[in-house]
Amino acid sequence: MAVRRPPVQVRDQVDFEWRIAGQSVELLEVRPAWDRPTEIIRRPFAKATYVRRTNQWRVYWMRSTLKWHPYEPAVAGSVQAFFDLVTEDRLHCFFG
Repeated sequence: MAVRRPPVQVRDQVDFEWRIAGQSVELLEVRPAWDRPTEIIRRPFAKATYVRRTNQWRVYWMRSTLKWHPYEPAVAGSVQAFFDLVTEDRLHCFFG
């Protein structure tokens, strides 16, 4: 994800974070609200959920409907593979 991260001089305007939520790892876009610059908004855009039965991570992307949808390929073998998949963004779902 380091190659997708914005330059240091604009990271106060837009940046990326990750968080663990249950059995999922989520990637978030972090930026000030356009109408209230002191309020910081964190918007998830990618998620991988661990499935113990298959020992794989199911990969999802957030659509404009604010609902998660499966990404193709739908699985990653590790968290690092998930990060690599998002960085590549072959289908242009994560970064447009």
